[in-house]
Amino acid sequence: MNKTIIARDAAEMEAIGEELAARLHDGALVSLVGPLGSGKTTFVKGIAKGLLITDVVVSPSYVLAREYEGRLALHHVDAYRVGSLAELAEVGLDAYFPPDRGITVVEWPERIDGLVEASDALVEIELLDDGSRRVQVRTR
Repeated sequence: MNKTIIARDAAEMEAIGEELAARLHDGALVSLVGPLGSGKTTFVKGIAKGLLITDVVVSPSYVLAREYEGRLALHHVDAYRVGSLAELAEVGLDAYFPPDRGITVVEWPERIDGLVEASDALVEIELLDDGSRRVQVRTR
């Protein structure tokens, strides 16, 4: 999958995430790149929906990671305050890279050297002047 989509609202962001979830395999690593407020967590809500997760998905900003169970497990990681995989290992999150099971989705992956390049899917979100988002999805 290699496509660029304009998302005009949260529902469209979720729909793009849900479409990506259908293409992800057990053990996949997904990188979400975009500025604050660009809709990264909203995108993850769509992935969760596509994985048949019924829990409410919230940002892991203050806890670094959240886990959800569905068709595949979803590990949602926020690397905003992290500088390396070693730091994630210190708090026990190294099993998510690559995941032993399920899918790991990382917000702010560019803060960890090599993570974007190792990803099975890269999602880049750009805020546009009219409030919509340009979402580019690339998978290997």
